[in-house]
Amino acid sequence: MTDALPPMIEMRHVAKAFGDKTVLRDVHLSIPRGTSMVIIGGSGSGKSVTLKCILGLIEPDAGQIFVDGHDMHEGDRDAFLARFGMLFQGGALFDSLPVWQNVAFRLLRGALKRPKREAREIAIEKLRRVGLTPDVADAFPAELSGGMQKRVGLARAIAADPEIIFFDEPTTGLDPIMAGVINDLIREIVTEMGATAMTITHDMSSVRAIADDVAMLHDGVIKWTGPVAEMD
Repeated sequence: MTDALPPMIEMRHVAKAFGDKTVLRDVHLSIPRGTSMVIIGGSGSGKSVTLKCILGLIEPDAGQIFVDGHDMHEGDRDAFLARFGMLFQGGALFDSLPVWQNVAFRLLRGALKRPKREAREIAIEKLRRVGLTPDVADAFPAELSGGMQKRVGLARAIAADPEIIFFDEPTTGLDPIMAGVINDLIREIVTEMGATAMTITHDMSSVRAIADDVAMLHDGVIKWTGPVAEMD
């Protein structure tokens, strides 16, 4: 990483309200490429809205968002989204699809489409990377434990080797031991891939395990940001 490179994600003066409820007032955030940023804040503070604004799922009322130095509205939308991977809070697996098709979902359709056999091979390799054996590939999500489902969600998030990965409350619903396993796995994978990561969480053990930097969102603005070592 050099100083000449722009941040991978940059938010300037971003604001968003829903009716008379202002969620984001004047958010400034910069995430250097290849680093792991964790956003903390109370329930309803706007963490998920921030993430959805970056992805373009919600349009901000004001401000600008840049990804890799370019306004997020520039260029092809599918190509823009192809740069991202996402681990959803509740897993968000498709019950009607076997595990391998969940993992390879983006590789079976759209801009990233691969032949079915190749997509399956990639899915099995990603499952192996998150500690699941190949026999899990043909199981259905309902047959798996919560921790295994979270691993499948993580395998799906990294299936297309994205440059940027978002983690939405990655340890919600897990016991402390499994939460620790998932945190360590996320840290390993992000480092290994050289990806830029953004996590939103309430779990302070996740913050310490995953973060390079931390941003505290409160009352619609980033109140503090800095290295995780200075957080306390």
